[in-house]
Amino acid sequence: MDNHEDRANFHDMSQSTQEDWQIIMRHNIPFSQNGGQRILDHLRLLDGDFGGFAVDRLTHSLQTATRAHRDGRDEDYVVMALLHDIGDTLGAANHPDIAAAILKPFVSEKLHWIVQNHGIFQGHNFFHHLGLDRDMREKFRGHEWFADTEEFIDKYDCPSFDPDYDTLPLEFFEPMVTKLFRHPLNSIYKREAEAVA
Repeated sequence: MDNHEDRANFHDMSQSTQEDWQIIMRHNIPFSQNGGQRILDHLRLLDGDFGGFAVDRLTHSLQTATRAHRDGRDEDYVVMALLHDIGDTLGAANHPDIAAAILKPFVSEKLHWIVQNHGIFQGHNFFHHLGLDRDMREKFRGHEWFADTEEFIDKYDCPSFDPDYDTLPLEFFEPMVTKLFRHPLNSIYKREAEAVA
C-alpha cells in the first residue's frame, strides 16, 4: 500500500515535476510488467459465459489458441488467437476493437490487423442469418493481410465451438501471455519499458 511520501505532489498535471514522475515511474514499471497477469484475470471472466454458444467464451478462446499452437504458430500468434474475443464482456458491439487495442503495443501490425478485423471476416459464416451482408469482408479484398485473416477464421476461430475438442487449459498459455505483455514492441511509453528490460 502507498504511503503519502511515495506519491506525487501535484494536483494538476501541468504543474508536475521530474521528481513527481520519478515517483510515478517507480510504481508504473512493475505495474506495466505485470500486465499479462491482469489480461489473464480478465480472460477468466469469459469462463461460464456461453452467450447461447455450445461452449463458453473462455473455452472458445482456448480452443482457438490450442488449434493455432498445434498448427505450429509462433507464440505471438497463439496469444493473439487466445485473446481475440477478450472484449466480449466489455464491448458486445465492438469486441474486436477492444482486443486489438489491448494487443496493439505488443504484436506485429499484421497480427493487430487480423484481430482488428476478425469479426467482419467471421461474419461471412453467419451475417446472412442476421440480415447482414455476409460479404462485408470483401471491402478488404486486395489487402496484404486479407488471406491471413481469412485463414485465421477458417482454421482456428470458426471451428472452435466444439465441446468435445481436446482443449489445452489456460495454464498452458499463461507463460506466453506474461512474456508477451512484459515488453511492448511499439508504444509511446516504449523507452520507459526498455529502460527496465
